[in-house]
Amino acid sequence: MPPHLVALASGTGWHVQDLIRASQHVGCRFDPLPFPALTARLGDGPARIVARGVNLLDVDGVLVRMMPPGSLEQVVYRMDALHRLEARGIPVLNPPRAVEAAVDKYLSLAQLDAAGLPVPHTWVGESARDAMDAFHALGGDVVLKPLFGAEGRGLARLSDPDLALRAFRAMERIDAVLYVQRHIPNDGHDLRVFVLNGRALGVIRRTAPAGQWRTNVSLGGRAVAIPLDAETERLALRAARAVGARMAGVDLLPDSQSGRLVVLEVNAVPGWRAFSAATGIDVAASILDDLSRWHP
Repeated sequence: MPPHLVALASGTGWHVQDLIRASQHVGCRFDPLPFPALTARLGDGPARIVARGVNLLDVDGVLVRMMPPGSLEQVVYRMDALHRLEARGIPVLNPPRAVEAAVDKYLSLAQLDAAGLPVPHTWVGESARDAMDAFHALGGDVVLKPLFGAEGRGLARLSDPDLALRAFRAMERIDAVLYVQRHIPNDGHDLRVFVLNGRALGVIRRTAPAGQWRTNVSLGGRAVAIPLDAETERLALRAARAVGARMAGVDLLPDSQSGRLVVLEVNAVPGWRAFSAATGIDVAASILDDLSRWHP
């Protein structure tokens, strides 16, 4: 009997299609299921967590492919369901604690910092006035980031005090958390390492488009495969362990002033389209193969 794996996702985009393709090579039964379809039953016999007729308590592994937007209650319920699956011995990739940590920039950075990894100088708070003090303390050149977010969306580089104050006040008015990092001087590129089950599959260098500072391929950045050196691999593996991620996209930035690599963030629901295209590595097949063999 081939292993039965499912992916909890949002829609049926490129990554889901790539997983469907890879499942045929891995030799597993694979079902992509929408997160919002999750239902739970308690108190009338054996507990069930079901989506589209599939009881996730009976499958051999669950891949968290994408957490779609939702209310606080919806997201908490989805995470509760993942915790219940893990408690019942179902392999969940990534483990719920890793997903919770990585989606929260402050929590994940705190865990990286506690593990002794080099991270950007960062200030987090709720007051625009305090954020201005941090702006000056961080050198007057900062990046304002949403606490929750990915693919470079919602980032703003601020070096003008008046614009910084306006941005901070706008965030304060919508009751947002202000997450402010010192801009790290760099040569316009960063590194993305794909980690799976304690090993680095490879690394790509992402270069920002001309006149831009964000390197995300989804925003026009260019990705090329480069050799994986020992220091890059060591940092990436330590970063993934720090947030408890079995699978991770680890972003590292070479600081052009200090010459050292800084860990920007760990993505516990990483995409791999640009990575696979640049490296030729079949990431989807590697993920499904790992999940089918994993026994917590």
